[in-house]
Amino acid sequence: MPLHLEPLNVSDQLQICESVLIVSCPVCPPVSLATDRAAPFKNLLKNGIKTAAYEDFICETREALEQSGVRTGVFTSYMPCAAMCIWTQGQRNRLLKRAKGFEAALVMGCESARCTVQEVLKDTGCKTVLGMGLIGITNATLKFRFPSTITLEDPVRVTANEKVANLPSAGA
Repeated sequence: MPLHLEPLNVSDQLQICESVLIVSCPVCPPVSLATDRAAPFKNLLKNGIKTAAYEDFICETREALEQSGVRTGVFTSYMPCAAMCIWTQGQRNRLLKRAKGFEAALVMGCESARCTVQEVLKDTGCKTVLGMGLIGITNATLKFRFPSTITLEDPVRVTANEKVANLPSAGA
């Protein structure tokens, strides 16, 4: 039951920053971007465990910031628990170490992910900015396509009002 998130316009909040660490949750945002862009969820041979649509979005975000003269970095965590909202203390310590020297942390995840990052960075002076907004929950069927692609078939978004919206399926 991944949350469905959409990118927010945060340029006003980041315009005074010289450095931004993009803190990336590898669970709900990749599902959201894959379904929004009708793209495969995973292509294991081509991208490993990463979702190309989400990785493209992170690259686009970095490029836009860097064109404005902002130094960027990216932090994500995959194991033992990928979801930022339930990171281990070790994962939190890694973020604290990685965030040194950055003025802001742009959280690509839900409000709970932002809460995690803000708690970890509370004593650093690093500003925490939420980069995605909750619009509902995604429901889909995972389908393996030979030789190595995983798609999200028949995706449905349940909105906060519990209304169902059908989305396009990702083709092979």
